[in-house]
Amino acid sequence: MTSAPAKEPMQSALQTLVATVPVERVRRPSGRSERSLIRGAQAGSQSDMELLFRRHWPRAYRAAFLIVHDHAAAEDIAQEAFLAAIRRLDRFDRRRPFGPWLGAIVANRAIDWVRARTARREIDSLSPEPVASGDPPLGAYSGELLAALASLSAEHRAVVVMRYVLEYTPGEIARALELPRGTVNSRLRRGLDVLETRLREAELR
Repeated sequence: MTSAPAKEPMQSALQTLVATVPVERVRRPSGRSERSLIRGAQAGSQSDMELLFRRHWPRAYRAAFLIVHDHAAAEDIAQEAFLAAIRRLDRFDRRRPFGPWLGAIVANRAIDWVRARTARREIDSLSPEPVASGDPPLGAYSGELLAALASLSAEHRAVVVMRYVLEYTPGEIARALELPRGTVNSRLRRGLDVLETRLREAELR
């Protein structure tokens, strides 16, 4: 794994980037416990499903966006992932938090979306455009980090987002993506090398 000095500025920069990703505002979630909401959702309560959605929507959407770099697609992915999670609640271990489980579904769907887009572009011979020109402006480092993330493969991008945005451990990432732990670590190192280079370049401008 990378050393602590490399992790801290990278985590801070990614958290800054996450905070600048525009997300549709939703009403403040209820103060009810997550377990209570999950029980209600599993029993078919629409209101509990909505409250659970509000609680986890911003983080799921931002994670999806940082992988796919497309606002409309990120919204679709986050919504579809949530619905998939609801359909699979019978498999969910209620002793564990819901967010990481949902995040794994988001990451896998986002990777699939990027792969499909890449395949379409290869067929059509189109050049990728990581961030559409009509997207809202982002904050400090955001342009550089988004460009750096876009230069990574979907697989490398996903492990960086899961590690530093969703705060998974490498072991949790390996289980969520069904990868060997060594593969996760190598993708993290590669992703961080690219992002750190871009940050240094930005600081020198």
